[in-house]
Amino acid sequence: MIKRKGIVLAGGSGKRLHPLTVSISKQLLPVYDKPMIYYPLSTLIMAGIRDILVICNPGEDILFNRLLGDGSQFGINISYMIQDKPEGIAQSLILGKDFLNNDPCALILGDNIFHGGGLEEILISVSSQSSGATVFAYEVNDPERYGVIDFDNSGKAISIIEKPIKPISKFAVTGLYFFDNKAYEIASSITPSPRGELEITDVNAEYLKINMLQVEVLGSGFVWLDAGTHDSLLESSQFIASLQKRQAINVACLEAIAYKKGFITNDQLRMTASKLGKSDYSDYLLKVAETNVIHS
Repeated sequence: MIKRKGIVLAGGSGKRLHPLTVSISKQLLPVYDKPMIYYPLSTLIMAGIRDILVICNPGEDILFNRLLGDGSQFGINISYMIQDKPEGIAQSLILGKDFLNNDPCALILGDNIFHGGGLEEILISVSSQSSGATVFAYEVNDPERYGVIDFDNSGKAISIIEKPIKPISKFAVTGLYFFDNKAYEIASSITPSPRGELEITDVNAEYLKINMLQVEVLGSGFVWLDAGTHDSLLESSQFIASLQKRQAINVACLEAIAYKKGFITNDQLRMTASKLGKSDYSDYLLKVAETNVIHS
């Protein structure tokens, strides 16, 4: 079985959310009933990843540690690293060199939310691949905000461009990337873009150049949200609230997903519910412990 590690990039200034993020990381803001970081963490746990590095701003590691601890309540190992100065998404692969220790990894942005039937199966399949890189494409109305990927008539990716003025397609590359153990080497070889950042698009383009980039297109049955603006943060909360109320599920409930994966026991699940006290969240954990019915 491939040992793959995970990185959650939870740094950055969060300027698009000022003044909300003047004094706190955006990844600690609520998306309906959970801190934002629960959502990317749930994606990594669904992929079967148990060793996770959270990269954050100076001083915020204390806050994340207070929330998540060492991850043992989720049956995973969480460590923290400070990003003194944000210099692009690809910088996280360089900062995480010692943590990765030449292992393949999954990198996810701390404000990205994924949901859809069959998502876990896709994540497990992608995570089991030993070579190359995999990105996820999603059709959007504003592709100029993202890295954009273009396909030939057979559906094969032929180009990837960061924030193009005139997008060649409407398929944006989401903030979830799976890399083999060459990611650090490639990230270290690229040069900063005109805006002074190490672009993750340039890393993906290098994999594409050597025919080692796989693209998973997330179709209409999936939802991808980037909760990095006021509108998208509100939209994300409304989506999660509606989904949970209508379907009686709890999205990104980390303990429940960990229990489903076999990372924690029934007794551990009940213990966490007890520590959380009386709340809808703890009631859901007890329901899962009693019925073994889990919707992530």
